[in-house]
This record gives sequence, structure tokens and C-alpha cells, in this order.
Amino acid sequence: MHQIRKLNSAIAKNAIYSAMTLAVVSFVTTHATANDATPSSPVASAAAPQKILVTPPPSAVQTAALTVETESKPAYASWFRYRESVNQRWWISGVDNDVNKVVIRMRGNETPEGVKVEPRYRVMVLYPRPSSAYDIAISTILNMFAERDIQAEVIVVNFQRKDEKGQEAIRLAERENADLIYAMGSQSTAWLWKNYKGGKIPVISVTSKDPVILGQTSDYDRGTDTNFAFTSLNMPVEAQMAYLLELKPNLTNLAILVDSNNVSAMETQARPMAATARSKGIRVLRLEVKKTEEARSELAKLVRNGVSTMRKNDINLERSVFWITGSTSVFREIDTINQHSDRVPVMSVVPEVVKAGDASAALSIGISFDSNAHLAALYGIRVLKQEVRVGNLEVGVVSPPDIAINFRKVREIGLKMPFSFIEGAGFIYDYEGKIVRHPEKNAFNQGG
Repeated sequence: MHQIRKLNSAIAKNAIYSAMTLAVVSFVTTHATANDATPSSPVASAAAPQKILVTPPPSAVQTAALTVETESKPAYASWFRYRESVNQRWWISGVDNDVNKVVIRMRGNETPEGVKVEPRYRVMVLYPRPSSAYDIAISTILNMFAERDIQAEVIVVNFQRKDEKGQEAIRLAERENADLIYAMGSQSTAWLWKNYKGGKIPVISVTSKDPVILGQTSDYDRGTDTNFAFTSLNMPVEAQMAYLLELKPNLTNLAILVDSNNVSAMETQARPMAATARSKGIRVLRLEVKKTEEARSELAKLVRNGVSTMRKNDINLERSVFWITGSTSVFREIDTINQHSDRVPVMSVVPEVVKAGDASAALSIGISFDSNAHLAALYGIRVLKQEVRVGNLEVGVVSPPDIAINFRKVREIGLKMPFSFIEGAGFIYDYEGKIVRHPEKNAFNQGG
């Protein structure tokens, strides 16, 4: 059993709630105050969402090299978004004549006379494409940097999965003497590993899947001894299966929902889980989206057919589960999946898929984008402060996993929820689909 790098998870602070039962959940629903129901975590954001912004603050001071954005949606809005909380400490600016670059500077980096102070650190974040996961991750990293007073200038580049644009980004990072590069997403991580392993700038992955399964590093317990450090969105497949069997001890059918074009989800989630399930005598239904742009229509048919297949050996659908992987094109269609899943529980490895209301999975057990980005931010801070050599950092895996439950969906399908899940959940939505537990609300003040 490999050693897992532990993040000081808010879930571990919830022991005071170990006596909670479903009746208590219902009670909290009735008695929660307006302040209690305001989440600060992305997983809980649907209850009282932080706005994801696509415009810089109107009072932002722009330098001559940057475009002054006057449109309600700046040019970079098609791929770069962030939480409103980021504006408290950061300026967000578009770059003149390049829609695929964004510059982020910390507020207050001026002398009393208004002279701009050079940042202590320079950081590049490499995006391959737009993603809601990246919106969460960049917000978390920036907020962590601000909290730790990391005086940095951050340039975000969307290289659009094109080699020439990726190479141009690397040249820019080296020319600007960047202190760190964040590889945002599995595609950026794979590209940089192939094209920049051994480079002079440290690289840390974020919102990326298991680097050991993908062959990017040999094991979890040691660093790469290169300029790379990895974090992982995956929890061990054996642990996922243990949770599944606790939910459904007589599990007969496991339908795995995945985009076949998402290589990392296929290699690190769908195939390992299928092999593990089959080894336990569970029938596996591989429901694979073939055309990403047609995911909604494909999923409607796949899920309907999946339910029909399940009924052949589970007439009442009591021993079957739909399991959503980390394929963005799949999990963003949770409403479509719910519409056609009958009374089969929908479980996700992406905690953000459990949210307020009906457009939600019943249950999620996995590592949230927020938790992973929090750990990646801590890794980055240590590297920037030269507290550790990047190649010595072991694979960063958040433990214990994030558990999220929507009791509105649970009751709708008549699912029995193990008490241990309720006890360990960091995020709980009540019978009306409203948030009643989230880490910021439940965590104790640890003091200074």
C-alpha cells in the first residue's frame, strides 16, 4: 500500500457530526440560517453560487502593454473564467492582440507614490482548452497564493493543444524567467511531459489524472527526479470499489459512463474500474460516448439502453449503479443522465457533479477539483520558496476523498445511504436539494 500524501482535508474535521442521521439532516434543513446556507466551496456553489467572471474589474489599472477591456465580455472569455472572490486580491487583464493569453497581477503592488513594484515570482499556467474544472482550479490557486502572500505575476496561456503554440509558451516562460509552470489538465501535463521534461523551469500538474497509470512516473512514493511534480485527481480504484460495495453489497451491474476520446479518463478510470469489477464477478456495461460534440444525444440513448440491459438480471434495478468518470463531456450532462436512468443510482467520481436541486448525481466519492488545486497550490508555494526541489515531491493525492450527497436525489430513487457515508461527507444537500453541510461551515477554528 503506497503512502499517500495527505491534504489537511476539511472532511477530517467533521467528527462532531458523527451522530448525524437522516432525521437530523431534515432538522437542519428546517432550522438552517441564511448564513449557514452560504457555501464557500465550489462543490457547494450551487446553493449560493459564487459568480464565475469573464470580465476584469472595471476599475482595473491597465499597463500600456495590455488591452483595456471595455466589452461586457472580453476576448478571452471563451476559455478563461474565474470566481468573483479572485477580484479581491488580483487584477485580470487581457493581452493586446492575443486572445489566448491572460495576465494576472496582485493588487496593492505599488508604492504609496503609485510606482509599480516588480513581483517576486513569475508563474505560467498552461491551458489546453476551456473547462469548468480549470475555472475552479485557477481560482483556488490564486486565492491560496493571496492567502499566503505569494507576490506573483501569473500569465495564463491557452495553447489549444497545438505544438507550435505550446513551444511558443515555453519560449515565453523562459524568456520571462518564470519560476514555475502549472500544467492545467491532463492534456497540458502530457504535452509538457513529452516536450519539456528536463527543462529548466519546474512544472507541477493540476486537475490531471493518475500519472503512474499513465506511465509518467514509476510510483507514488518518490519524486520524478526531473523538473516535474505530479498531483492526481484519481483515488485508488480499489478504494472506489470498496465504497461501491458498501453502497451496494450485492452489486450486479456497473455501467461506466466515459468519453472514449478522453484518453486519461479511459486509461486511469474506465478501464481499471472495469477490470476490478469483472474480477469480482460484476457485469460491466461500458457506455462510451463516441463523438464528444454529440455527448448529450449519445448519453440519452446509452443510458436508456443501459437500464434495459440491467433489467435482464436485476428486474427491480436494486443491484445496479451508473458510475460517471471524470470526462467533462459526460459529467456536464448530468441532467440528461438523470432523465434516463430510471431508479438506478448515479454516482460520480467528480464531487462537483453533486450540487443543489435536481441536476445532480445522488452521490460522489472522489477528489474535487478544488481539493486537488489546493494541494497543487501548496506544492507550488513550497517550490517558489525553494523549500523543496520539485523533482523530490512525491505524487500528490488528497486523502481522505471528498464525499458529497444529495438527499433529494437519494430519496427520489429510494436509495439507502450507508451511515458511514453521511458521517464522512463534506458536502450534504437536504431533501429540498439545499446545502446543509460544507467544509467551511463545519470546520473548527484551529487557532494561530
